[in-house]
Amino acid sequence: MRISFVVPAYNEEAYLPACLESILDQTRSLPDGTCEIIVVNNASSDRTREVALRYRSVTVVDEPRKGLTFARQAGFAASSGSLIANVDSDSRLTPGWVAKVLSTFAQAEIAHSANPEAHRPLVSLSGPLAYYDLTSSQRRLVHVFYMTAWITYAINRYILRVGSMVQGGNFVVSRAALEAIGGFNTSISFYGEDTDIARRLNQVGEVRFTFALKMSSSARRLKSEGILTMAVRYSINYLWTTFFKRPYTDTYIDIREQPEA
Repeated sequence: MRISFVVPAYNEEAYLPACLESILDQTRSLPDGTCEIIVVNNASSDRTREVALRYRSVTVVDEPRKGLTFARQAGFAASSGSLIANVDSDSRLTPGWVAKVLSTFAQAEIAHSANPEAHRPLVSLSGPLAYYDLTSSQRRLVHVFYMTAWITYAINRYILRVGSMVQGGNFVVSRAALEAIGGFNTSISFYGEDTDIARRLNQVGEVRFTFALKMSSSARRLKSEGILTMAVRYSINYLWTTFFKRPYTDTYIDIREQPEA
């Protein structure tokens, strides 16, 4: 089972090294040929490309069309793994993340092979973000949001039987399933891209969201726009994309620091 890490990066020279180091720390011990790391330099104007090239085991792909889904699709097209791990460049793998992913997919494959009628093939695995730069009270607010989101997801999936849920920047998808649905929807610029991929993947197999697969990430967007504002915005776009197959919000704010002239 080969796993390809795809890391979209737009002006991420400050955050990218910690992300790549966290991946390398957990994949160095894997057998040769079972892992690859692809950084998608997404129209960066800073030193993102140069930073990525410092790592001999990292492949850099240039995607001049700015946009998260363009970057994810470019990384997917350049990858060769049977599993595609989508990790944002301001995130860091939590301890045991890779082992959890590989064991979960291996066990699911065994269960599906033994009884395909009872077990749909596992096509995606995802979990929440754990923000390393929030206060304890702010983290509690985020936890409340995730619990509410999970309840909504459970109602949609198991009662209404529409859509599913993955957390953008912390999800792994099988190559076969992503090919079956035609890849990422590049008409979506930011909000709703994860809901759209979960909704379409759910049509070809099981999309599993578990709190046991946390990803450590920066809360810079939450702090810039406000936790409650972002909770409302994400919720609206989740529901809109689930039921109307497109996000409610078409634009987003670029919260990255621009390089000095």
